[in-house]
Amino acid sequence: MTRSADRARPLAALLSSLGAEPLVLPLIDFERAEDQASLDVALDRLAAGGFDWLVISSITTARVLMEKAAERGTTPAQLVPDGTRVATIGPSSLRILKAIGLSVVLAPKELQSADGLVELWDAAPARVLLPQADIAAPGLREGLAAKGAQVTSVVAYHTVDYPARMGLRLEAELPAAVVVSGQDLQPMSSPEEVRVALDAGTLDAVVAASPSAARRIAETLLPLGRCRLIAIGRPTAAEAGRLGLAVAATAKEPTPDGIVAALESVFANEGNPQ
Repeated sequence: MTRSADRARPLAALLSSLGAEPLVLPLIDFERAEDQASLDVALDRLAAGGFDWLVISSITTARVLMEKAAERGTTPAQLVPDGTRVATIGPSSLRILKAIGLSVVLAPKELQSADGLVELWDAAPARVLLPQADIAAPGLREGLAAKGAQVTSVVAYHTVDYPARMGLRLEAELPAAVVVSGQDLQPMSSPEEVRVALDAGTLDAVVAASPSAARRIAETLLPLGRCRLIAIGRPTAAEAGRLGLAVAATAKEPTPDGIVAALESVFANEGNPQ
């Protein structure tokens, strides 16, 4: 699992309960936006009722909102006016937003991605705040704009190689909605340990939880040998394919259950009981 230990915990717990041995190797991390002034201006406008919609497209964006609200001595729920509607794209971010007091009125249920949200979006003029990563693909912004939205896109955070620099790393703790109570954090593996396992053929699968994780896998873990690559969703699978990585399976839902189902389908098709 190529994400941080806290983010990997729900999947690690599920895999362990099914008899698998989860290994955590974070490949990406997140730092605060360099341009805090632009982000603060956008949030000031948000708090003043200047947007009809706030679109939170990732868990990390939700963490930024938590940190910025704490800086202002308030809560995310108080930072977002009652008249501003909130949209998101995935079940994990949906759970987080609800846990921090934000009511989500629009989220795709089938195609849980930026494309899925654009499909659901009503074609009408609307003022939309879209805080995203510095490397976010333009599809969501352009898709909303094509439907008549006036999109204000602002860099909320930077995606960097793990680990983030001290003092710049996002520190907001995820709420209980996305962690498994009673479970210890999974110990992290080192790149050297993972390389040994890949070379020995003892690592059965690697999970790419984002397009940026797929890029880091291509940069740091090749060759994968007999290890199967599992993508958390279509955008991640598409990026892996662009990089020349063979995707063994793509989760139908970007959740621990969805990833486990993808793993089970791969091993079942291979006749492998693992």
